[in-house]
Amino acid sequence: MAVIPKCMDKLTAIARQKLPDEKLRAVFEKCITNTWETTMKRKEDGTVYIITGDIDAMWLRDSAMQVKPYLHLVGNPEVDQMFKGLVARQMMYIQIDPYANAFNEYDNGNCWEKNDITQYNPWNWERKYEIDSLCFPVYIAYEYYLKSGDKSIFTDACRAGFAKILEVFETEQDHENKSAYRFERHCGIETETLQREGKGRLTGYTGMTWSGFRPSDDACTYGYLVPSNMLAAVILGHIADVAQHVFEDEAMRAKAETLRAQITEGIYQYGVIDHPKFGKVFVYETDGLGNHVIMDDANLPSLLSAPYFGFCDIDDEIYQNTRRMLLSTENPYFFSGSAASGIGSPHTPHEYIWHIALSMQGLTSKTAAEKLAVLRTMAATDAGTNMMHEGFHKDDPAKFTREWFSWANSMFCELALDYCLHQ
Repeated sequence: MAVIPKCMDKLTAIARQKLPDEKLRAVFEKCITNTWETTMKRKEDGTVYIITGDIDAMWLRDSAMQVKPYLHLVGNPEVDQMFKGLVARQMMYIQIDPYANAFNEYDNGNCWEKNDITQYNPWNWERKYEIDSLCFPVYIAYEYYLKSGDKSIFTDACRAGFAKILEVFETEQDHENKSAYRFERHCGIETETLQREGKGRLTGYTGMTWSGFRPSDDACTYGYLVPSNMLAAVILGHIADVAQHVFEDEAMRAKAETLRAQITEGIYQYGVIDHPKFGKVFVYETDGLGNHVIMDDANLPSLLSAPYFGFCDIDDEIYQNTRRMLLSTENPYFFSGSAASGIGSPHTPHEYIWHIALSMQGLTSKTAAEKLAVLRTMAATDAGTNMMHEGFHKDDPAKFTREWFSWANSMFCELALDYCLHQ
């Protein structure tokens, strides 16, 4: 159990002063310390290992978002060392296997399923290839850099990690012909495995980069996952900036910019459709062969999160059309009940709403009133625990998944601080 740094008092003081309800303050104070106190371990090599909560493994995606609220404390030596240690460990994992989504603390061979048919590595907890797994380490490193101005987070290992990310993204632009990645799990659940002997459904070239799985760890229906390509385009811009101004590596900068342009063009060419009710909207997935999925998933990146991550402006017409569509029954994973209305996921039971999706709805709202309303909904659906969960039933929050889910706790805190600091 990590000792909570004294500087954390700064955030609880803001919450006590600005949050209008005692319940909101109680939830914030319990959630803001949760990641630091219960999931974080500093290793002898200076890296930081962060478990997701009730699963003793480190997800590249989750670990980045679990610490996001602590960016408000950058400048404190303990916090700065944590961010540097986290990114160092993430980059270490990317060098070990850029196709894995979750890792062990040691190369102990622990894994979700020992019979997966893929290229095995004893460091891997799971080897489901998800674009976002490579995006989030760049995203959090760059966010720390913007907040601190500290270039030292971009080490030689980070540079090697960036190069590996560019290599994989470029390879997976032509998954059919260039990629050796395969994944099969014979457990009888369709979303746990890839078709065609682990290669996934057929795709055509679009300029976007292919993903086997969604941020939910469920298999993609079609290989071009639009929200993850949006985040890829954003972090490729970050890589290009660091390559130019920190590494002074013109080849890396040019490669990142080229990939960014190709992916962005592919999103607008293949990932936008004319919806009969909502106008031009982004689709969730496409295959470059004329097929697409209209939906959104609670996990991040989502279509709802596009302006949050910086892909587009919050007032962008296509985004606003898409947002209205996603927060309606046109999205098969939007659920409305007596306890709450919001977005869930095929990863959890039907009619279960996610706290992460509610927080993103608030973070992409343009009004303080809606942000506060979302916070109150989240606090009212905590099943009396003062902590967030993965999913909860739309009519009965006492029915929920994952009692200990650090990422959801952090997202509540991020929305609460957003509300407090921008009134």
